[in-house]
Amino acid sequence: MENCIFCSILAHDIPSHKVYEDDKVYAFLDITQVTPGHTLVIPKKHVSDIFEYDETLAADVFSRIPKIARALEASFPEMEGLNIINNNKEIAYQSVFHSHIHLIPRYGKEDDFAIHFGNHMENYRAEDLATLAAKIKAQVKSE
Repeated sequence: MENCIFCSILAHDIPSHKVYEDDKVYAFLDITQVTPGHTLVIPKKHVSDIFEYDETLAADVFSRIPKIARALEASFPEMEGLNIINNNKEIAYQSVFHSHIHLIPRYGKEDDFAIHFGNHMENYRAEDLATLAAKIKAQVKSE
């Protein structure tokens, strides 16, 4: 893909610090290193985001995540946890439009990384949730 930094990394036009590679995926250190070991996992096939995955590509990419996560855990015994993040589209903070999954090791509450989930339970009655679920369920069946 023209002007895609991750495609340029795959083509070895831009250097990276590879941690894993096979015929379907490439994993390398994120240059920002939110925390030590922050790794990106990308499909070798250029797709912009999760909405372009088919079942085969999803299986290829996501089946590699546990192996790489275990490698991070073994490499950093002081790691207390791991965030797996996949941002899709600009509104969801995607900044590189070649699909990628962040594996972010967590070393404690003070490691300069946070996610906030607002609690809006009081805004949704059981009937509202049932309506939302039915809407989504109808679309899942239609694919």
